[in-house]
Amino acid sequence: MARRHLAKQIRELRIAQRLTQKMIAKRADMPQSVMARIEGGEHSISVDTLNRVAHALGKKVTIA
Repeated sequence: MARRHLAKQIRELRIAQRLTQKMIAKRADMPQSVMARIEGGEHSISVDTLNRVAHALGKKVTIA
């Protein structure tokens, strides 16, 4: 459940900024196919990868 919620948030942020998966993947130094799996909720995401994706979207990861 949490993975799908996170995937949806990442996708919505990317679309709101009018960015493609390829653009975010390049900024986050990962293949576009990994970005697609992350957004599809099919890929478990490490904290390091989440931080790279967040940075690529101009966001920070905060754990409260």
